[in-house]
This record gives sequence, C-alpha cells and structure tokens, in this order.
Amino acid sequence: MTPDAAPRIVVVGSINVDYTAHVERLPAAGETVGGGTLVRIAGGKGANQAAAAARLGAAVRMIGAVGDDADGPWSRQQLQAAGVDISGVLDAEAPTGVALIGVDARGENQIIVCPGANWHIDLSGAALSADEAVITQLELPLETVTALAAAHPGYLAVNASPAQLLPPELVERTDLFIVNESEYALMPQLHHGRRVVVTYGAAGAALFTDGVETARAAGRKADVVSTVGAGDAFCAALVLALRRGFDDRSALEVACAVGAAAVEHEASQPPFEVLDAYLEKEGP
Repeated sequence: MTPDAAPRIVVVGSINVDYTAHVERLPAAGETVGGGTLVRIAGGKGANQAAAAARLGAAVRMIGAVGDDADGPWSRQQLQAAGVDISGVLDAEAPTGVALIGVDARGENQIIVCPGANWHIDLSGAALSADEAVITQLELPLETVTALAAAHPGYLAVNASPAQLLPPELVERTDLFIVNESEYALMPQLHHGRRVVVTYGAAGAALFTDGVETARAAGRKADVVSTVGAGDAFCAALVLALRRGFDDRSALEVACAVGAAAVEHEASQPPFEVLDAYLEKEGP
C-alpha cells in the first residue's frame, strides 16, 4: 500500500448519544456533586472511531444499529456529516445506545454505558472484503465480535475495551489489539498476543510483539478539556497510519499526536484535520 493511499476501513461497533456532565470534581461513591453543565453529543466507541478515521482521510463505512427513536436519525446525521458511509447502520427494536458521562475540571471521566440497540447489530449483510481493515470494540456482545473475527477475511483490529476475558480463538485471530494501561493489566491473555498496542495517557504508547516491546512513542503536550474520545481517536489514527504503510514507531507517533488533539476538544468526535497534518506535530 502506498503512503498516500486512502485505506478502506469498516468500523463495526457501538453508536451512542453521550450525555456529558461537566463538573469541578467527580463524585465519590454515594456522593452528589452539584453545579454541573450538561451537554448532549454524538458518541459510542464505534461511532467515535468511524468519525475520526473518516476525518483523518480514510474511506469509512459503519456497521451498527440505532433505535427507532429520535436519537437514531440524529446519530446517523452526525456520522454522515463526518464523511462516514452509514448504509450499514440499521434500525433495531431497542432504544439508541446512551452513555452517561461525568467529566471533571482536569478532563478525567466516569462513564456508564446503556447499550440499547448496540446489542442488536446484524452482521448478515456486512459483505466484508479482504482489502478492508475492520476495527471493532467490546461495547458489543462478545459473541458478535467473535463471529466478526471468524467471518472477516482481512485485517482485524480490536480495541479491547471495556476489559473482559477473551476467547482464545479471538486472541489468535486478531491482527492488532489496542488497549489502555489499565485494560492491559486486567487482560493477561494479551501479554503474549501477536501485536498489542498499549496506551499510557500523557506518557504515550508502546507496541508489544509476542510480549516484547518493539516500538514506543512519547506522549504529546495538550491542554486537556476531555479525555472521553482520545482513545478512540488514537485507535482510528493508528490503524489508518499502519494501513497507509507507516512503520510501527511512526504510526504510534502520529496516533499520539491525534490523541493529544482529541483531548483539547469537549466532543467525543472532534473535527480533525487529515492525518498528514499531524506529522508536523510530533514534537514533545
């Protein structure tokens, strides 16, 4: 694949409406915190990754499900506005997924996800081809992700979030896992995975090949507004860079730059520039 090619990416994943409460500090267990500001934005790990990949320059189609409610058409419109092909987004007999998010003054967050229609994704009409890279996440039923892995003939990247026990056949099949530091600690089966990228927030990211670190990139300075969509932006940028032929270290570097840009915006689906714009922003 030539460095200036526009890879074809299919995101199979969650589509949510995010209700985000911005507060000075997040509540402890059983505590009520007042003075918040509520914002309604498009979200869902799958939708976030699809929107980011499209804005960064990939040809992206989304496979997912929304409810037959007011949030369904609105969620579709948000993806379409980002340049995503939404022909694979179906209506389900369940409410559109919702995420309830609290974000504090430092940009840290707490999230509760109500999956709704995301639990009803239908892969029967997906028609995946070998030249398409697929990105998926664990906000879907695990059996859906496992079936997807078995059916897709091409490159498969799994953002293994939220953390859970994975079947051996999924671990063996997946070309690339992407997790954060906490998820990596909770999923020891990935410690000897073929290719696993671990993100460390402001400290950057590392690639492990068969359990051995083979590439690393430093984090990027950013004025943090919200970290909610940063991991999703990182995933999209990383897969796009690798599919464009970047070497592992360069792919990690540009993905860290995109992730840093994401935390400076309150939206889970920020208005990114094309990927090459972030090659000039690799400095610490």
